[in-house]
Amino acid sequence: MPHNQTVGLQLDPDTERLLEAIRQQQGLDSLDQAAEFLARRRMRRAARKAAGPRAMYPVR
Repeated sequence: MPHNQTVGLQLDPDTERLLEAIRQQQGLDSLDQAAEFLARRRMRRAARKAAGPRAMYPVR
């Protein structure tokens, strides 16, 4: 779902280089998208960790 709001961030050169590398690696259009990609990835990992491992067998 596209959002029409933007947040301006002051980035230090190291963070900007990291986001640029992620942007290129993931084929994204902007550094904002790269930052959003990393934030969503972190949230998904945290949710998975909080939910615990999935059972590899039927739970009875």
